[in-house]
Amino acid sequence: MTFASSRSVPETVFRGGRFSESSRIVAEECAIALSYGGSTEAVMMATPADLEDFAIGFSLSEGIIASIDDVRGIEIVEASGGIDLQIALNDRLDQALRVRRRAKAGPVGCGLCGVESIEEALKPAADVADVDLVCSASDIAAALSELSAAQALNTETRSVHAAGFFVPGKGMIAVREDVGRHNALDKLIGHLARTGVDGARGAVIMTSRLSVELVQKTAKLGSGFLVGISAPTALAIGMAEKAGMTLVALARGEDFEIFTGHGRIRMEDKADAA
Repeated sequence: MTFASSRSVPETVFRGGRFSESSRIVAEECAIALSYGGSTEAVMMATPADLEDFAIGFSLSEGIIASIDDVRGIEIVEASGGIDLQIALNDRLDQALRVRRRAKAGPVGCGLCGVESIEEALKPAADVADVDLVCSASDIAAALSELSAAQALNTETRSVHAAGFFVPGKGMIAVREDVGRHNALDKLIGHLARTGVDGARGAVIMTSRLSVELVQKTAKLGSGFLVGISAPTALAIGMAEKAGMTLVALARGEDFEIFTGHGRIRMEDKADAA
């Protein structure tokens, strides 16, 4: 089942001191539920594309599954006003998720649920200190250029984020787009899992600011290298440092700023660049 990622809408343009009627291509956005064993775990506002990738990537990055082999099947169901991704897990995980839901549905007003939610949001990122990937300054510039060229939906709409996976020597091997930056990364993670790509082989490149969730998801992928075109948050920097991740931000053209993990970046000398 496929859904349109964009549509043409009418608009009135004010330009040069005059009004005129025109149209513009805009990105689609809809409610997408991620359900396990008949119960909804989360509802995300997202672009209705690459839905199988989204289901797998979300399940992996949220720790619901440990590998793609834990999923028995995915059914895409068109629901009223949105889409329901019905994800069937193996029996062991399905039962564990049911037990976890029952534990969360305890007495209200105890204060524990909020504390547990905060602890979950701030859980340490996976340790990627031993990832031995090295990128050069020219690799980072090439990754940014290749990511921009691969953003077909953003070229059309100018309103979506992208997450790309760049492997030195091979280039940008996968790109996923979405109205939400977290969704774009989940879709990328899902695609890499479905195609058997080892996350430690490459760097994640984002067209957004670098938040703590992006650090957590990148580490869950197994990558020790995260690059973004905008600035990181203080919390993201701290978590990347503890995880042993290289965090590169404000990357534009050939310029960038390194916040953690300087050792993974090789600066070419003039002979290398020639």
